[in-house]
Amino acid sequence: METLKFEELGLLPEIERAVKTMGFEVASPIQARAIPAMRTGRDIVGQAQTGTGKTAAFGIPLLEKIDESNKRLQAIILCPTRELAIQVADEIRNLAKYMSGIKILPVYGGQDIVKQIRSLKGGVQIIVGTPGRVMDHMRRKTIRMEDVDTVILDEADEMLSMGFREDIETILKETKEERQTVLFSATLPQEILNITYNYQKDAEMIKVVNKELTVPNIEQYYYEVSMKNREEVLSRLLDIYSPKLSIIFCNTKKQVDLLVNALLGRGYFAAALHGDMKQEQREHIMQGFRDGKTEVLVATDIAARGLDIDEVEAVFNYEIPQDVEYYVHRIGRTGRAGREGKAFSFVWGREMYKVKEIERYCKTKIVLQKVPSLGDVANTKTVNLLAEVERIIKEENLKDMIDIIEDKVNISDYTAMDIAAALLKLSVGSNADEDEIEIEEPPIFKAKGNRDRDKYGETRRNDKSVPREGMVRLHINIGKNHKVMPKDILGAIANESHIPGKAIGAIDMFDKYTFVNVEKKHAKAVLRAMNKVKIKGTKVTIEKAKSR
Repeated sequence: METLKFEELGLLPEIERAVKTMGFEVASPIQARAIPAMRTGRDIVGQAQTGTGKTAAFGIPLLEKIDESNKRLQAIILCPTRELAIQVADEIRNLAKYMSGIKILPVYGGQDIVKQIRSLKGGVQIIVGTPGRVMDHMRRKTIRMEDVDTVILDEADEMLSMGFREDIETILKETKEERQTVLFSATLPQEILNITYNYQKDAEMIKVVNKELTVPNIEQYYYEVSMKNREEVLSRLLDIYSPKLSIIFCNTKKQVDLLVNALLGRGYFAAALHGDMKQEQREHIMQGFRDGKTEVLVATDIAARGLDIDEVEAVFNYEIPQDVEYYVHRIGRTGRAGREGKAFSFVWGREMYKVKEIERYCKTKIVLQKVPSLGDVANTKTVNLLAEVERIIKEENLKDMIDIIEDKVNISDYTAMDIAAALLKLSVGSNADEDEIEIEEPPIFKAKGNRDRDKYGETRRNDKSVPREGMVRLHINIGKNHKVMPKDILGAIANESHIPGKAIGAIDMFDKYTFVNVEKKHAKAVLRAMNKVKIKGTKVTIEKAKSR
């Protein structure tokens, strides 16, 4: 995979400035190929997984072609879920941060349509929306398609699996024939190819798929840690594993600099490596790392290639990379020359899904680990120190040291055991006696008590998962075995029944089915709307859960 800096793509100055503000230096493979292709005006079919930087791949060339003086709608981006619509709209706003006169609006079910209509009347050039809500506005004539010359279908396979095909086709038919149609999809089933055949002209196919599937000799772990706790947890892991050399990857230059300063303040020999440095400075830092003067190198993805140093024992993903392929390149910096290595990744909340995605596409296993306590750190330090003590006793002459200890014992009330214990505590530190720092648990994945067996023969959570007052528990006939995730069910319910997100409570997913809590006043609407829906190609059956 060739690395291409954003500045080499000839971006508009305002967009290049925004990209630098966001902290990104190197374009992902899909960005490097799709941005020039979209600029030609041709229709595009892009096959790339979630997390590969698709939004910037279509967002940058889209912003370049928007006429800022024309306040009418010029582009529509369709997304399968409201969460993705909000995320895409936010990222494009960030890319347009230094451009004047461009307005981007997300429209989706679950949000007051009156507010959306008010925003539309003020003039919007780019709409990011779910197909159902876009159709609602088209029926109300609050979205008009006369000036739309770009339609982008993001995660098209997901939209089709959720039953949006008719809506998508209706929207495409309402736009002018000379539009540019851009389609991104992780997979290319026949339904996608049918849309390509019927609604695109001479589309250019761009495929970006993982070539490296696994990395041998590397133990891979992940920890659920919020951003505010990552510095502390990183320090504990560095102390426990005590790697000779380690590389910590961050997604932005700003985060690299912040983390290096924090590590230096904690007493680690750390240095930064990113694209703002001159070549001479980078070579100096790398030489210090090779020589062991720097033990911890904190870097952006520009350093993910070309760091061929055999002694790197651990790699840390302080932030999960935007492109799943970069994960393989990052952790490949350890476990070299037949050695074993370790890779640690920090995730939080919805980043959990990126871990599962990496596992699927890299055909690897990343093991969830419990965050180590301060007591764990102290115990590990003790074990390591005693092992070193044993080595010194066997290999070195200790006569002078023994004489000093004996003199101290003879003139004091202390025993040799007292002195040894005090020296051990002095060397290890007092972490074990300190108050434990509370590490925040992820809100979605907190343990909910003991488990027992339910009437379906699968494990279930105990009474703590019973819906809170005012909520109704619904049973859906799909689960993990159908390759669905909570976000798929959440998106389908919100989009089909048009209820607010806060009305949807806990989602408990099992192998063959799922329980969802929804507010009692919305239960009938959900039951009515969802029984006509397909999720991931499976027709949904939803009913009120039987009491236990």
